[in-house]
Amino acid sequence: MCGIAGLIHRGRSGGIGSQLVSMLQALKHRGPDSTGFALYGQPKDDLMVMRVKFAEQEDFKKSRIAIREKIIDHKRTVDDRLEALGAKVHSDVAATDYAYRYLFSFKGDLQKLADYVEDVEGIEILSIGRGLELIKDLGDAEQVAGLYDLGSFNGTHAIGHTRMATESDVDIRSAHPYWAYPFQDISVVHNGQLTNYWTFRRQLEKRGHRFVSNCDSEVIAVYLADQLDRGSNLEEAMRRSVSELDGVFTYLVATGNQLGMAKDTMAAKPMVLYESDEFIALASEEVAIRSIFPQEIDTSDPYDSEVRVWQA
Repeated sequence: MCGIAGLIHRGRSGGIGSQLVSMLQALKHRGPDSTGFALYGQPKDDLMVMRVKFAEQEDFKKSRIAIREKIIDHKRTVDDRLEALGAKVHSDVAATDYAYRYLFSFKGDLQKLADYVEDVEGIEILSIGRGLELIKDLGDAEQVAGLYDLGSFNGTHAIGHTRMATESDVDIRSAHPYWAYPFQDISVVHNGQLTNYWTFRRQLEKRGHRFVSNCDSEVIAVYLADQLDRGSNLEEAMRRSVSELDGVFTYLVATGNQLGMAKDTMAAKPMVLYESDEFIALASEEVAIRSIFPQEIDTSDPYDSEVRVWQA
């Protein structure tokens, strides 16, 4: 079933961390297994943010000592490889026992950097971007937000997901959102199912893209990033996706300065929209929007095949 939500402050920053936590917690009943956030802060000069994990939460239940030693090795490997490629690390902070946040500057090939950092089993980059910070873990929104201190995050826009595992494992790798590797600042959350997932995945792999999961949501992120890389703007790429991707789906996509929504031709998956001059909020259920707007507001349901894009 799953739940998705997104919000955008037009022309300003706001407390998107606490707002998205409230929205996703209101959707907890749609997906209690894991929760994910793609939060967009204000870029700082030429600095980039990388969110990376070195183990799964469940690994600690098997052998804490062995996993801690492996994490130390993974951390040393990432440090060495960033330095070898000429990246200057300004800070590296442990968000949890197994997840780190790097702030660094880098002027080289981003795909080369990402490939080199991830070329060790157990190291997974969750996101790289100037504004994007992607955080996902097991538990509901409040549990994950508390673990990563997301309530105080200020930014312009964000998307998030509550997951009910159906066809894949309950782990961080299978949780949403998905970053469009290796394109900075592009993320997607999705509710539904794509029936031509493998067809598009093979096409994108032939074009040199790689995938970290077998989740159909990831192919949407990579598909859109590929379209943008080939010269389409976001709205054009999304409209093409509605005609080319088969299945029942509603998805939200975020870039460094935009938030977009698309529904398939049957509009089988729910989406509720609230729009004002200052703020946009979208969610699988109205209860999520009312968690941050308890006053009387007017909402609407997007139509079939509808595509909308808003600017931060």
